[in-house]
Amino acid sequence: MSADRSPSVSEVLPDETWKELQDTPDAVLIDVRTRPEWGFVGVPDLSTLSRSVILHEWRQFPDMAVNPAFSAALMEEFGDTLPSKVFFICRSGARSMEAATAFAAELQARGQRAECINVAEGFEGDLDANKHRGTTNGWKARGLPWRQS
Repeated sequence: MSADRSPSVSEVLPDETWKELQDTPDAVLIDVRTRPEWGFVGVPDLSTLSRSVILHEWRQFPDMAVNPAFSAALMEEFGDTLPSKVFFICRSGARSMEAATAFAAELQARGQRAECINVAEGFEGDLDANKHRGTTNGWKARGLPWRQS
């Protein structure tokens, strides 16, 4: 009988993510949304922590197909030193969970390890009663630092 060998991805809320980023100097935040989302909606701002969010599309605009170079691009970004914790964020937490799972599988296939963590609620959070995001929950609604270009 074989054990389940699928990679594990945990999930935390945006506030917990911010605290972990504050407390863990080598932790990183990967924003997996699309270029238009980064430009028009904004991105988390980690400047008070003296670092930047890593921007890599998981699903590429405009067709929203999975980016086949996603994991390789992250591995190149990290070089020889993997962070201990890699947080993944998208609009609501769905795409980032896909991306975190795919990256965890890539690490597992390479025999490497970093804790892959999905940011529940994402940057904009769930839809409210008026079908708007950014008011109910998520990074922005929780008052965490962000910026818009």
